[in-house]
Amino acid sequence: MNIMIGFVSMSGNTEDIVQILQTELERKGCTVHIQELDQLYPSDFSKYDAVLLGSYTWGDGDLPYEAEDFVDELGESTLNGLAAAAFGSGDLDYPKYCAAVDTLEQTLVSAGATVVVPGLKIEFDPDTPEKQAACRTFASEFFVRAQRLHT
Repeated sequence: MNIMIGFVSMSGNTEDIVQILQTELERKGCTVHIQELDQLYPSDFSKYDAVLLGSYTWGDGDLPYEAEDFVDELGESTLNGLAAAAFGSGDLDYPKYCAAVDTLEQTLVSAGATVVVPGLKIEFDPDTPEKQAACRTFASEFFVRAQRLHT
């Protein structure tokens, strides 16, 4: 499978999640392409079998500035059932924990993607065995369900 992982990261936490997802998907034989959201265009998604989008949550549950234009464009796209999922990092001290993940999921659905697994939400960085296992499980489940949808 040919998979795009688009993301935005400020402190490196979301990028660390990307690396774990990439490793797990490549272990399953996928070709993984990685691009920051401010350099990615939803119109390019037709080149891929599946898409993962990741972002940290900023302020009171907001998308970071770097992701806003991409998400606006995504919302105006037609993804024709493309297998997709969202992930990100956040801080449980905020009332809207990892709300950017929810925003990405909702925008994917409104654009016609098929969200094949619930969003992955990691507090801060994936620096514990439990968080790393959650990332690997997310990638594995995404792969299985995206492959099922694709074939």
